[in-house]
Amino acid sequence: MVPPTGDGGSPAPIDRPILEFLQTRLRATEQVEQATITNGSGHLELQVSLALRYYPATVSEAILTVRWYTNDDFKIQYREIHPENAWECRWDRHPNSHNTRTHFHPPPDASTPGNDASWPTDYRDVISLVLDEIEERIAALWNK
Repeated sequence: MVPPTGDGGSPAPIDRPILEFLQTRLRATEQVEQATITNGSGHLELQVSLALRYYPATVSEAILTVRWYTNDDFKIQYREIHPENAWECRWDRHPNSHNTRTHFHPPPDASTPGNDASWPTDYRDVISLVLDEIEERIAALWNK
């Protein structure tokens, strides 16, 4: 058994070609302002700034951060900044001590432990699932 990393990561290296593929695809959509591969938080990751024109004016920033590992572990975090608080959640697949390997850290604060979950095996399907859930969140913001 692979030991938990404790940092929301994986014992495997980051899969840069997958991050580059996602960066190219996401940049081509109108919902994305910018998609950049960075060394954020000391980890190679894809940081995606979502277009605020799709959000109510109370949202000052919406960010999607993706880490994808060569063993298909991942950490995908979505975060919105509001005047009084932040709203965030996270989809994970990695060894850990708090949940099964696949789990979801629910909003509004992506709390740990999360909820055990099941994700598709293909990274494109995982990203589609995440983007669909973000669209549902945006619709809910407009319906408040």
